Amino acid sequence: MANLSELELQNLRHLIGGYDTTHCKMKEYAAESKDPKIKQFFEKGAKSAMENKTQLMKFLQ
Repeated sequence: MANLSELELQNLRHLIGGYDTTHCKMKEYAAESKDPKIKQFFEKGAKSAMENKTQLMKFLQ
């Protein structure tokens, strides 16, 4: 793990939590969507949020 300050760890926690929330909401919106284009939009957003969360989690290893 890189030498991160307490503030940097708090910021990472905040960002990771935000991306996790976004991922969950986008997946739910996609599941509820009837229009295929809207569904695809939310699925793409959910995937992007998970990728961002995964990248940030690497700072904690």
